[in-house]
Amino acid sequence: MEVTGNIGAILNEKPRDIFSISPNQTVFEAIQILDQKNIGALLVMEDDKLIGMFSERDYTRKITLHGKRSRETKVSEVMTTDVKLTHPGEGIDACLRLMTDKRVRHLPVMENDKVIGLISIGDLVKHVISCQSAAIAHLENYISGGYSS
Repeated sequence: MEVTGNIGAILNEKPRDIFSISPNQTVFEAIQILDQKNIGALLVMEDDKLIGMFSERDYTRKITLHGKRSRETKVSEVMTTDVKLTHPGEGIDACLRLMTDKRVRHLPVMENDKVIGLISIGDLVKHVISCQSAAIAHLENYISGGYSS
């Protein structure tokens, strides 16, 4: 089944909050924000420019496994710098493929070199489920004779 729609449509259904952190802040501060906001990733911004991302995955793989201390380690030392991006006009199918192929869970949404949002794999899955539910309802209605041409 092909999933229709674009990233802009998903962004329009989400709150427009964009949570970020400075590269000079500590990993402990980043984890506190993730906990307070109940989110899985933060954009790392410097002078309104996206320079990386910090996620729970960065914490577990680059702090915990390497024995570093979150209160002493700067976000810049462990953030992901090869950030995959999307834009509002990009198709949902393309984003699902990108996230699966590159094994990323979050994509910053850019427009005119400015971050306008962040989407997660959960946002995309929720959209796919909604599309499938609508298709099922349509087919059930058609089968039961409620469809008019």
